[in-house]
Amino acid sequence: MRHRLIVPGAVAASLLLAVPASAAEPAPGAPGVGDPYYPDYGNGGYDVSHYDLRLKYQPKSDALEGTATLLTTATQDLSRFNLDFALDVTEVRVGGKKAKFTTSGAHELEITPAKSLAKGERATVVVRYQGTPSKVEVNGFTSWLRTPDGGVAANEPEAAWWWFPSNDHPTDKAGYDVSVAVPDGTQAISNGTLQSQSSRAGWTRYNWRSPAPQATYLATLAVGKFDITQDKTDSGLPVINAYSKDLGEHAGAARASVERTGELTGWLEKYFGKYPFDAVGGYVPNTDTTYALETQTRPFYSPDDFSDGSNTSVVVHELAHQWYGDSVSLKGWKDIWINEGFARYSQWLWSEDQGEGTAQELADYAYASHPADDAFWKVEPGDPGAANQFHSAVYDRGAMAVQALRNKVGDKDFFAILKGWPKQHAGGNADVGDFVAYAEEVSGTSLNSLFDTWLYEPSKPDASAAGASADAAPNKPSSWKQIHSVDHPVTESR
Repeated sequence: MRHRLIVPGAVAASLLLAVPASAAEPAPGAPGVGDPYYPDYGNGGYDVSHYDLRLKYQPKSDALEGTATLLTTATQDLSRFNLDFALDVTEVRVGGKKAKFTTSGAHELEITPAKSLAKGERATVVVRYQGTPSKVEVNGFTSWLRTPDGGVAANEPEAAWWWFPSNDHPTDKAGYDVSVAVPDGTQAISNGTLQSQSSRAGWTRYNWRSPAPQATYLATLAVGKFDITQDKTDSGLPVINAYSKDLGEHAGAARASVERTGELTGWLEKYFGKYPFDAVGGYVPNTDTTYALETQTRPFYSPDDFSDGSNTSVVVHELAHQWYGDSVSLKGWKDIWINEGFARYSQWLWSEDQGEGTAQELADYAYASHPADDAFWKVEPGDPGAANQFHSAVYDRGAMAVQALRNKVGDKDFFAILKGWPKQHAGGNADVGDFVAYAEEVSGTSLNSLFDTWLYEPSKPDASAAGASADAAPNKPSSWKQIHSVDHPVTESR
């Protein structure tokens, strides 16, 4: 409670001057972090350091109930704050005390604690909730993927709203404990390592832990009937893979690809440095999706990724993201090139390694495939806009930019940049400008003109900028079809 003090004018003036800035009235946190692509994603006023999710899921009915415990720190004097969430909330506690809550906008849970939080104050936020994720639509769609034997959370740029409340923007990364109870005979897959598994009264609980900083869209959950394989890489890293038991004709090709995850992780370490997490793997649920996603430590693959046979290229792409996109995450969604341009380029390096087309040959073919009047060149990979965030230009023109960098600085400096960048920003966030500055620092070369040409000019670069052979009519590299068999989600409906 505030008390108003009445004093003579001169004394009052001196007292007012003595009031510290921290005594300002607490204010609500912003309902978004200010990302121009998605203004209402994420929230202001606090940071989350850890999510503890204790869930129960019934595959037959798609009913989910849970308790999310968030460890937060206020970044301002905070009277109220938001979480991004779309299911029904039954109770919220902040610091052990019941808090008032309501909803607003498309996915905002507004929480008013019993007592305002001071800047720097740590608070435990507990949210109890329930719902049927597949029946909940936000802005006309759901990111929850229903399968014949369960459900999956794997999408970009949003998936968390349908299974846990969060500060849903990559700039607020946190550690995770995910505990899921499912009917006996059903498995629950998530990020990181399986800490324990126990059964009681017809239910089996799986406890997963992913302690490294992780963006919310990279958290994943898959419930269904899986065949699970476990192994270790040559360096002792746990490899956990899972395949829906009803993949049918896709099962063999999926296994032949994803079971090479440990080998391919070691291969990528040659280019990107030591793998940044404590586990690796992948999973293939029986979804009707057509994309793969770099969910941290455990990439998601669609059965369709393997419709034409084994596809190690897509595995390389999603594993490359563990460095470029997961360990080093974007500052804003406009910086998506740092994720996708380099993941695509890793496929070009794999093609080169396999003798199926060099990176330069792939760059030449990509360049020649799009005439100057093609709308492809109107997309600027360095800031493509929300509607074009996963446009093929972000991938292919983005990878051409990486090849142009290689040609400019030479292999020695180029591969030093590839390996040094993930180490420089490990566990954090960075933007395109940060990368350009780092590449200039390592190479001692001015690169602004090169990146302006490839990332920010809405026109086809001159052939001279694309490499010596780019003005020819190149043959299609044999790896081209496999590389382009799968990309990320399309956001047109968003």
